[in-house]
Amino acid sequence: MNLNQILEKIQIILTENELPQDPTSFLLDQRKRYISENCLVVQPNSVESVQKVVRFCAENGVPITPQGGNTGLVGGSVAKSGILLNLSKLNKIRAINLADNTITVDAGCVLQNVQAAAQEAGRFFPLSLASEGSCQIGGNIACNAGGLNVLRYGTMRDLVVGLEVVLPNGELISHLQTLHKNTTGYELKHVFIGSEGTLGIITGATLKLFAPAQTTETAWVGVESIHDAVNLLTSIKNQFAERLCSFELMSRFALQLSSDFSKINQPVDSDWHLLLELTDSLKREDLGHLLAEYLYQNGYENSVLAQSEQERQNFWTLRENISASQRDLGVSIKHDIAMPIVQVADFLENCGSELQREYPEMRIVVFGHLGDGSLHYNTFLPVKDNRAYEQEDAINQIVYRHTLAQNGTIAAEHAIGSLKKHWLAQVRTADEILLMRAIKSQLDPNNLFNADKLLPSV
Repeated sequence: MNLNQILEKIQIILTENELPQDPTSFLLDQRKRYISENCLVVQPNSVESVQKVVRFCAENGVPITPQGGNTGLVGGSVAKSGILLNLSKLNKIRAINLADNTITVDAGCVLQNVQAAAQEAGRFFPLSLASEGSCQIGGNIACNAGGLNVLRYGTMRDLVVGLEVVLPNGELISHLQTLHKNTTGYELKHVFIGSEGTLGIITGATLKLFAPAQTTETAWVGVESIHDAVNLLTSIKNQFAERLCSFELMSRFALQLSSDFSKINQPVDSDWHLLLELTDSLKREDLGHLLAEYLYQNGYENSVLAQSEQERQNFWTLRENISASQRDLGVSIKHDIAMPIVQVADFLENCGSELQREYPEMRIVVFGHLGDGSLHYNTFLPVKDNRAYEQEDAINQIVYRHTLAQNGTIAAEHAIGSLKKHWLAQVRTADEILLMRAIKSQLDPNNLFNADKLLPSV
């Protein structure tokens, strides 16, 4: 079925406002590496419309690619044919249940809007990402997003109470009830969380809420080595327990880039920088004093505690602007990796040394969520255009070999998508991939849902 035939049929199924007049903005991925082609963009405004589109695709063998905010970095929401189904119009806050501490939302809700709705209700939704102003809840779930507060609240998988999903046959399964316990068989929501749209289209979710912080204390700490950073993390978790919600790592070079870009002075001078934050749901006038005293007594004197909300925001701006500040370096080969925290130091030393030997002119930007062992490890060659990608496979071979040597993973929070699917066999056994294929085959026997993503080609 060609595009004109698909359009002719879809125009009968959907209303005029569910077919965007100018689909250009949906076609190009955020990194400008992938572009959707030979596809029809649709924007259903109801779950029923999503089901109609999916049934049409199932009956006619038309591939379908779900898309949320299109903020992904691995080519996961790019269509090569068929229908590109954008969920932006499913954007309602359905319900807030304070007794159960939950919020039920459409999958197309922008993360920042969910945070705001929770705040308005006197609650806190902890998922926080650099793209929170445009990324959507459905995509966050489909990729099992992580972000800044994983240390205390977990990944998206830990924040989902229930899901509503349209299956590849067009049928709807909905478990949005605010149940805190349910042992009636397999927990099916976990099949879809992290599945990258290959098994079903998430249309709604019930999410956990928490009490908002009444006390927040933020510190910037300079350390001379990763070992010092890990030692601080280990001891401060024991000292402040669940109050530690963020523990971010930045290299000297990463901070310098962000400082120049943000026009904000570096808080301290050091080879490595940590941004840590403590929160408490009770008012604690002594928490800042306890943190300062702890850092001083343990030898972390190269530290600054935020003395105002503006200073705190400046700290976080320096952390969040690292990604944007890299653009002047040219095209980067990005790595979204994770490993046991105790092995981060060995990885950075060994991998960095080999890359610098092989590519003496390479510049490496290191930052990330040391609190959960995940790093953004971005490499830059002195090439300002896409010719840099000619070295991508060779560079990835080095980075991923060192990552796996430390019992790590090649995808911590950005997912696999198109970019990394040929690496999946390096981190999953043949039996595990076989099981994934069996699940995919059972739910999507015609392989129409995001068919060229996640799983390696056969």
